[in-house]
Amino acid sequence: MTNATGSISRARMSDVAQAAGVSLVTVSRAVNAPDKLAPETLAVVRAAIERLGYVPNLTAGSLASSRSRIVAAVVPTISNPVFSETIEALTQTLAESGHQLLLGQSAYRGAEEAALVDAFLGRRVDGLVLTGCNQSPALIVRLKRAGLPVVQTWDLPDNGAALVDMVVGFSNRDAGRLAARHLIERGCRSLGFIGAEEDRSRRRLDGFKAEAAKLGVRTVAAELIRPPAQMDQAGARLQQLVARQPDLDGVFCNNDLLAAAVLFECHRVRCPVPRKLAVLGFGDQPVARAATPQLSTIRIRRAEMGERAGQMLLTRLAGEAPEAQCIDLGFEIVARDST
Repeated sequence: MTNATGSISRARMSDVAQAAGVSLVTVSRAVNAPDKLAPETLAVVRAAIERLGYVPNLTAGSLASSRSRIVAAVVPTISNPVFSETIEALTQTLAESGHQLLLGQSAYRGAEEAALVDAFLGRRVDGLVLTGCNQSPALIVRLKRAGLPVVQTWDLPDNGAALVDMVVGFSNRDAGRLAARHLIERGCRSLGFIGAEEDRSRRRLDGFKAEAAKLGVRTVAAELIRPPAQMDQAGARLQQLVARQPDLDGVFCNNDLLAAAVLFECHRVRCPVPRKLAVLGFGDQPVARAATPQLSTIRIRRAEMGERAGQMLLTRLAGEAPEAQCIDLGFEIVARDST
């Protein structure tokens, strides 16, 4: 817009109301509570906003309503695409109710996660989505005192109860147990594990070892990589496993990218898969289907996790109770050619 002096001025809410032929209250609802307007009215107001270049003052709106309409999420890393489907589904679910997502990366460090949470609480976010269930006791106390909805994802607490508020995920320990059963059922008797040195990876390894021992395989060699574990590290870690355990015939990798890199290394040294070495991944990412041979893996519901987390938050923000405080999405083996 141009004012009387010819300079550009910022469009105001009153300008939008006049252009759209509606009240200031209607414009405010279009910005802060679009679900409360008829679709036709909302379209008219949004067209006026677009035409005038109006930028809503979200800070003022949040002060008036005590809601920021912002939800924050913390993930360990943005370099691993395994988290992207969860975040994308969470973003879409929140957007449908007029909420936006603020994303933080903890770099697999508890202190960084705590610092991010404190920063987000200071910005008065409406809710939080965290990765994992291994937050420190001090952070859990702060989260409970904050009094806002919190959803933990990508794991389940051992006692089946939400540690903070709500949780949606799967048991990493039980996923490790399933991996061991699958490889042993395929005839493997000398097992290895390649993964990151972090909490959820260790839970999978614990379950993997426990189930292997239960089924008669006493020794499981493990290579743990300082996170984030990268594809180009997996080949060398496989070599180290073989050096320690020459009869290695089955390996479980903490994610599909590491498993694909193990396949590359097997191809390089002419180790036939799965005849000499069975390889099992985790996540059922696109690389599992693109690999040669196609990668057997454990499928987890990454997108559904984000969608359900968003729905749980929105339910709580609406003043209602979710159907369940703790949701187990489970997992399943996808048996392909590598095992």
